[in-house]
Amino acid sequence: MRTITLIIVHCSANKAGSTLRLTDIDRYHRSMGWKECGYHYVIPTDGTIEAGRPEAVVGAHCRNHNRHSIGVCYIGGLATDGKTPADTRTEKQKIALKKLLCKLHKRYPKALIVGHHDLNPMKACPCFDAASEYHAKR
Repeated sequence: MRTITLIIVHCSANKAGSTLRLTDIDRYHRSMGWKECGYHYVIPTDGTIEAGRPEAVVGAHCRNHNRHSIGVCYIGGLATDGKTPADTRTEKQKIALKKLLCKLHKRYPKALIVGHHDLNPMKACPCFDAASEYHAKR
């Protein structure tokens, strides 16, 4: 069993209103030679929580942190111009993300909830301050 110390929140870096789902992310990651979707969970704009890699399997979502983390990705993260980082979460995504993070934090109570940019400042992902937003909601 893996020791989980981080729950990392990501965005897919797609423009607001994107209709991508886990199957699309999975297809893209496989096209790059990966075994499957690199995230453990993906949340499309309709707020569905879609399971990707099993939690027991190491993800492929944050260099140097995959072995001890769970990766959660919401679809979006770019403004309608497709270039500017932006918090594009729908209300349904916000509700689903909160629900999923609470569930994961109960399962892994010592894990910190962070955004991808907290571990790699060169990234804007997830385009909001996940560590602050979800600290009080655990």
